[in-house]
Amino acid sequence: MSLIKKMALPLLVSSALWSQFSAAAPVSYAMDSGHTSVVVSWTHFGFSHPTADLSGITGNIDFDASKIGDSKVDVTIPVNSIDTHVDKLTEEFKGADYFDVTKYPNATFKSTKVVSTGKDKMDVHGDLTIKGITKPVVLHAVLNKQGMHPMVKKEAVGFDATTTFKRSDFKLDKYVPAVSDEVKLTITTEAYAK
Repeated sequence: MSLIKKMALPLLVSSALWSQFSAAAPVSYAMDSGHTSVVVSWTHFGFSHPTADLSGITGNIDFDASKIGDSKVDVTIPVNSIDTHVDKLTEEFKGADYFDVTKYPNATFKSTKVVSTGKDKMDVHGDLTIKGITKPVVLHAVLNKQGMHPMVKKEAVGFDATTTFKRSDFKLDKYVPAVSDEVKLTITTEAYAK
């Protein structure tokens, strides 16, 4: 075998392996409900900014830091978990005037596009569905950390994200405008490789 052939074979193998590696799909992560929360905040007659918590969130994140555009997010939020820390208000939020959790127990978010906006920052465009109504929203996300999780011994990612939307878009418009139409979501999550 000539010297050129001897050199060419390893280069061809390396090239094939590299192209296979570089074409690999993003890693799929399952969100950990115990380390995922959504906090909703709004303006109350201009005097304060109350909050409500949502828990029990589940979902999947497909993520590759080198190919942000290939990333995907699919989340289910059990709206019947909402807690305003005021019993009567929590009960009202679960009723027909607001989330109507008997009929619509879950809200969902499914990404349609992910765009890098800087180092460890991205805009996650997607469809938010509440009470059977779907509207586009953009989550402004930050990658907190990616790597081996010391406790679960799996590859993990962690993100924070925020978005705002008009609750009237989802027929949650009681007391608008005295109580703000615009609400803010603050999200934090850990997710582990499947």
